[in-house]
Amino acid sequence: MVLGYTVSMKLRKRLIYMACLVGLPPVIMMAVSLGLFEYFDIKFHMIYLLPVTALIMVITTGLFVRNFNRLFLEPLDKLSDSMNKVAEGNLDFSIHMDDEDALSELCNNFDDMRARLKQSSEEKIKYDNENRELISNISHDLKTPITSIKGYVEGIMDGVADTPDKMDRYIKTIYNKTNEMDSLINELTLYSKIDTNRIPYNFHRINVNDFFSDCVEEIGLDLESKNIALIYNNSVDGETRIIADPEQLRRVISNIIGNSVKYMGKPSGTVTISISDHNDSVQIDIADDGRGIAAKDLPFIFDRFYRTDTSRNSAQGGSGIGLSVVKKIIEDHGGYIWASGKEREGTTIHFVLRKYEEADTDE
Repeated sequence: MVLGYTVSMKLRKRLIYMACLVGLPPVIMMAVSLGLFEYFDIKFHMIYLLPVTALIMVITTGLFVRNFNRLFLEPLDKLSDSMNKVAEGNLDFSIHMDDEDALSELCNNFDDMRARLKQSSEEKIKYDNENRELISNISHDLKTPITSIKGYVEGIMDGVADTPDKMDRYIKTIYNKTNEMDSLINELTLYSKIDTNRIPYNFHRINVNDFFSDCVEEIGLDLESKNIALIYNNSVDGETRIIADPEQLRRVISNIIGNSVKYMGKPSGTVTISISDHNDSVQIDIADDGRGIAAKDLPFIFDRFYRTDTSRNSAQGGSGIGLSVVKKIIEDHGGYIWASGKEREGTTIHFVLRKYEEADTDE
């Protein structure tokens, strides 16, 4: 309000100045003329003073019109033209003005509104494109297991699985494919929760050694079936605890290792989980010896839908939101995450979580 009042006062002062510019010179000239009337005859007044007065009035009127046009008409024309452009959907322009009057302030406020509308429009376009890409990715990845399930069910119906071993193999394949579909649907559900900032957390004080020992035991069996060795190094104290949601932290580890396996790029490999103590925090490093990530891609791998390999096939599917989910969960835990590595040497994902410390109390 104070700024608007100050700007309006400046505009009023300019209007007063312009009025004086037009009105005062003729008045002064008339006063001078009346003062000199007794010294000069009417002819002098008609030949000299009146033309000079008229000339001054023309000049001051011209200056008034010029300033009025600059202060009022030009900003109004710009504002009107800008409104028409916005109405047509064109937001790629600017009408910023450096003057400090009310109309210039109005134009600048309109320009700020246009800039916000443009930003909102660009964000919406990006959001819509991401949604389309997600739907395309999920649709592509659902099609593969559905096709397999359909084929194996038809085989059972047609009697192809005519032995107990074949029947058992068909049923296990169908079960695995339905698990893949369930995982994809869970990703889609989680994505919707991330997008609305509604990930459900259930935080607990958890012992670092106990938690990661259980994770390693569970993950190791799965990796062994995929011909990938798991190495576990833990150097933190046995009593070290953190505040975390166990289910979401397991999702973090699962997503990181799942990404490593997906892009291993060779029939066998190694994944190493290392946990180290860093004063008031715990650092977890998950490394693989796969094909690695180019240096130019490392800063972006936590962005939603970012892919270092744009090719899509049954071995490298997924929604493209795995690592973005990881980043979101770690940051919601008050930690931070980053990646390092080299091409053809492997990739390491690092993340840090703060320790839980009992508050000191005086007896």
